[in-house]
Amino acid sequence: MNITIRKANEKDFSYIFSLIQELAEFEKAPEKVTNSVDQMLEEKDYIQCFVAETETKEIIGIAQYFFAYFTWSGKSLYLGDLYVKESYRGNKVGLKLLNKIFEVAKEEKCKRIIWQVLNWNTPAINFYKKIGVEIDKEWFNCNLYAEDIKKHKILID
Repeated sequence: MNITIRKANEKDFSYIFSLIQELAEFEKAPEKVTNSVDQMLEEKDYIQCFVAETETKEIIGIAQYFFAYFTWSGKSLYLGDLYVKESYRGNKVGLKLLNKIFEVAKEEKCKRIIWQVLNWNTPAINFYKKIGVEIDKEWFNCNLYAEDIKKHKILID
C-alpha cells in the first residue's frame, strides 16, 4: 500500500473533521465534539496537522499537533490526535504519521513529545510500548470546556 504523509490544508478540513467524528465514536464520546468545519476555517492559523493519503487521494489518517512549553522540560510537541480509519489499521499508517511527528519534533529541537491514550485502548497502548513510549500512570486530565469557562468565577475565601 502506497501512503503519502503530507501537511494538511484547508481543502482537507471536511475530511479531517469526518475523521475527528470517527475518532470520537471510537472513543465513545461523540457528544463531546463541539468543533465544526466552519470553526476549523475560522481557526485555521492554529491547525497543524498531517494527513495520510492513499494513491487515490483518500485521506485515511491524521496526526494533529501543536507546540507547547512545559516548565520541567521546555519546548515540546503535543500530539492532539492520531487516528487511522479502522479498515486501514495494521498497514503501518499510524507509524508513518508518528514518524512524521518525530521528524518535526527533531527539526524543531523539542525536548519532549507528549500525547494521551485511553486506558482501555489496549491495541494503541501495546503499539506505543512496542516503539518505546513511556506510559504515565500517575497523571489525570483536567478539562474546563467553553460553557464552563464562560461562567467560571475565581473563588476567594
